[in-house]
Amino acid sequence: MLDPKLLRADLDAVVSQLARKGMTFDRAHYLTLEADRKRLQLESESLANRRKEGSKQIGQLMQAGKIAEADAIKEEMANIGEAISAIDAQFSSTSEALDELLLHLPNLPDASVPDGFREEENVVAATVGSAPDFAFEPKDHVALGELHRGIDFERASRLSGSRFVVMQDGFARLHRALGQYMLDLHSDHHGYQETTVPYLVDAAVLEGTGQLPKFKEDLFCIPESNGGGRERYLIPTAEVPLTNLFRETIVDAQALPFRLVAHTPCFRAEAGSYGRDVRGMFRQHQFDKVELVWITHPASSWDALEQLRGHAEAVLQGLDLHYRVLNLCGGDLGFSAAKTYDLEVWLPGQQQFREISSCSNCTDFQARRMQARMRDGQGKPELVHTLNGSGVAIGRCLIAVVENYQQADGSINIPDVLVPYMGTKRLIPPQ
Repeated sequence: MLDPKLLRADLDAVVSQLARKGMTFDRAHYLTLEADRKRLQLESESLANRRKEGSKQIGQLMQAGKIAEADAIKEEMANIGEAISAIDAQFSSTSEALDELLLHLPNLPDASVPDGFREEENVVAATVGSAPDFAFEPKDHVALGELHRGIDFERASRLSGSRFVVMQDGFARLHRALGQYMLDLHSDHHGYQETTVPYLVDAAVLEGTGQLPKFKEDLFCIPESNGGGRERYLIPTAEVPLTNLFRETIVDAQALPFRLVAHTPCFRAEAGSYGRDVRGMFRQHQFDKVELVWITHPASSWDALEQLRGHAEAVLQGLDLHYRVLNLCGGDLGFSAAKTYDLEVWLPGQQQFREISSCSNCTDFQARRMQARMRDGQGKPELVHTLNGSGVAIGRCLIAVVENYQQADGSINIPDVLVPYMGTKRLIPPQ
């Protein structure tokens, strides 16, 4: 959530920065609500001061034996009390409307974010490695999966509908191996605390990280079976429960940063993506991801973003995959992000780079929604900064490995770092 003081102090700057994210801000509606809030606050304070003054007068008059005059002021005070109650109700309603407006405003882009609204306007920050030079026509992951009998969309569809997959044998083992490799890399070598989290969370938790209320249609909601009215949601990413571990808490600033890693399934309705990536397992309703989360001091969050990006890149470097890093333009940033690096891996089956990780600094945007704070010594609590990144999406990483390591006979070589997890150096198609 944006700081309300920022809107009051420099509305023009906020409107300008929101426009960089492609958002048109209803300035007139906001100014009307803000004017009402100020007016009602002043009226309430003025009446409260009058009531305080009146109470003092009543005491003085009663002491002086002026009962009739005291009774008149008592009647005035009763009327003032009713007026204050009415004004406070209006103030509460106006404040709720302002809060609702703020909940729908995205984070502001950092000055280092390039302008633009289309994917083509993202800036390539780095390109690493080179694409494999095949002496044959490379297959995509769907054809390889069918050849190895390792992925099955038809049976998954009979179980759950479209955009689900069943993996078996070598492909299932490779999927598991990738997850284990990433967890070991991040916990043993990058210093993250491995964490397991619930896959079902309350609405307030999703509101804290910015998925609600704006993106409700992209979530899977599960109401209580007993009709109790409580709704829980399947997590769209482990970022949600990991970051919210610090909601409504005050941590010691000296203990920062906290770095957490979790391997979870992720569930997304993909409401706005119908017709996109319908072939294969690139865009699924359920997929696995290793997620990285940082809770940092505001003074170090931009350095943390570069480290986070480096940790995600280390996964692809260890697998010797060709990839590039994009600095996303303002219009392509996520709702909560002030800056995002996307990692895109080369997929020979599609002959293009495709996203496999996003690493974002959300500054104090999520922390304000969650009231996640730090205290340095005896000072006043301050908001922390939160960052998150995929380290990386396991299904998409599997696609990249099988497509980049395929051989002319249909076999798939196993990257060296995965051999200890797989127990083999090669996947051979069944006869």
